Amino acid sequence: MDLRFGDSKPTDEERAAVDALLGPAESAWEGADRTDADLRWARGGRAARDRRDLLLPGLHAINDRIGWISEGALGHLCRRLTVPPAEAYGVATFYAMFSVRPRPATVLHVCTDLACTAAGAGDLCAGVESRLGPGSGVAVERSPCLGLCERAPAALAIRAGDPVRTAVAAPADVETAVLSGTAPDAAPEEPPAATAVPQAGQDGLVLLGRVGVVDPSSLDDYRAHGGYTALRRAFALGPAGVIREVTDSGLLGRGGAAFPTGRKWQATASQPDRPHHLVCNADESEPGTFKDRVLMEGDPYALVEAMTIAGYATGAHRGHLYLRGEYPRALHRMRHAVEQARARGLLGDDVLGQGFAFDIEIRRGAGAYICGEETALFNSIEGYRGEPRSKPPFPVEKGLFGRPTVENNVETLVNVLPVLTMGAPAYAAIGTGRSTGPKLFCVSGSVARPGVYELPFGATLGEVLELAGVRPGLRAVLLGGAAGGFVRPDELDLPLTFEGTREAGTTLGSGVVMAFDGTVPLPRLLLRIAEFFRDESCGQCVPCRVGTVRQEEALRRLGDRTGATAADDVALLREVGRAMRDASICGLGQTAWNAVESAIDRLGAYE
Repeated sequence: MDLRFGDSKPTDEERAAVDALLGPAESAWEGADRTDADLRWARGGRAARDRRDLLLPGLHAINDRIGWISEGALGHLCRRLTVPPAEAYGVATFYAMFSVRPRPATVLHVCTDLACTAAGAGDLCAGVESRLGPGSGVAVERSPCLGLCERAPAALAIRAGDPVRTAVAAPADVETAVLSGTAPDAAPEEPPAATAVPQAGQDGLVLLGRVGVVDPSSLDDYRAHGGYTALRRAFALGPAGVIREVTDSGLLGRGGAAFPTGRKWQATASQPDRPHHLVCNADESEPGTFKDRVLMEGDPYALVEAMTIAGYATGAHRGHLYLRGEYPRALHRMRHAVEQARARGLLGDDVLGQGFAFDIEIRRGAGAYICGEETALFNSIEGYRGEPRSKPPFPVEKGLFGRPTVENNVETLVNVLPVLTMGAPAYAAIGTGRSTGPKLFCVSGSVARPGVYELPFGATLGEVLELAGVRPGLRAVLLGGAAGGFVRPDELDLPLTFEGTREAGTTLGSGVVMAFDGTVPLPRLLLRIAEFFRDESCGQCVPCRVGTVRQEEALRRLGDRTGATAADDVALLREVGRAMRDASICGLGQTAWNAVESAIDRLGAYE
């Protein structure tokens, strides 16, 4: 094996963590005890390279068992997978949830992003850090958004071991956060997923109709409430018929790009290269977004069914569910749903006796916002740093493992179920002519009833905020999350459609609606957005790598300065923002300036 390894050796626990995933090492070349016999030949080559995609699960296995990844553990994993240690080190250090330096077995992640900042995350962090100092056995880390915005401020405790233990404190105060960190097993249980859906149980809900009504762990309950009706109709229509129905429905992607789903499916299905792949992007890391988490926690079988339909339509026999690492309950629910569906013949070699083979593999992210970009997600699954790829070729031609790939997020896929059960014309009649169907909105911040709301496209911003109970003194509303834009309180008649927000000079994005009153200083919010993009830039391209840093520096200098003294830095912000938008390789750099620009132009920040 022509790879350079250090002298560090794995501990027995580290070796056991890797071997539990990969099986026992079979030769000295893979790190087993040496014998004269197996030194005469080497394993590796193509067979080992084909397992490169197990690098990320292997890193999770070590980090889950030990709490951090030592040089010896990394070297052992690299021997097993024939991966150069330098490359594996680059992957391990790419993700925020991993550490290559010693740290306590328990890590308490305290969210400091937008919704939590507005809810007092600064005071929470200070209180927790003063209680859990050195020697407490708990490492406190300030974290980007944990996807718990409806229960802000939030904290997530992860205790390494076999098995790993987690505890969520949200809404958190110092006492509950400390308890979650010091005794995860004794922490209060999370409230049901339905508490994040203020409309739960109401008539007329299309996407959220089962949340809070069915038992998310019961396949029988799911089927009793209409589950697998859509898949049976898909088999009746055939793959081409399913794609035609999705195309006629006008379903657009719900991840922010709003690409027609039917066109994407057709482009993938028509590729002669085989095999085809299906990827469900459940790595919703956009600050303020938590709708996919609620769907997976409250209605997990719906996603399993929707992925099966997408695989059938596009000729994919394997689906990859890439689920963000900060969602332990969603991970548990989806694993259980996949196992139950497989056991009942709804996944596997012969789905519903129709001769169609399809199965789902769950991959955990590890804290990287950039992996929400589809090609960065592919690299992450394949065992590389989660850096975006240049396009073309596009994923429908060469995506995951270099094969034709269709990628959709959770909300997009779940929309396929009503398309098939209602029929394309009935589905298209919901919403507007160019933005059809229902839309989920993640409402948080200065509202009385934060949560996920389902409304037809075309509802106004004011109608959404009225449902959530907006508090007096509204200062601004952030649409689309950190990559979105601010709107003023006098713009609440804005129609929430892709075309309506575009014409108004803002964006709908992934459906974030975050309200802020005058108690949260706008400059502090803008600085937090800039810090977020600086931290989350993968660093691959210069415009984003340098631009996000320059943007943060300018906002720090602005601070309390206003008027003429701020003019030079505002001009610099505009120049840097244009450069990032025009020249960055992916959407992260292209949108990193959006919120700051809208705050300057629409809200008069720094005047």
